[in-house]
Amino acid sequence: MKVSDDNKNSEADYQPKSPGKPGVLKIMQSILAGAIGVQSDKRRQEDFSSHSPVPYIVAGLLFTATFVIGLIIIVKLVLASQ
Repeated sequence: MKVSDDNKNSEADYQPKSPGKPGVLKIMQSILAGAIGVQSDKRRQEDFSSHSPVPYIVAGLLFTATFVIGLIIIVKLVLASQ
């Protein structure tokens, strides 16, 4: 009786998926998770194994600018209502 060779070949030929270009949703999730401090170690390692840090840097800067501008607007609205 012969064991199926198809199963052996598929396991032997398996190569881990190399990190590709991250999608917009993945970048946004990583930035938001990192900003509030709930980023998992596995996800952080995936982010750092990405080919280029540029998308994460740009998204981080945009998030920070949006956050600061949002806080300024909220403070001005609260102070104006007093």
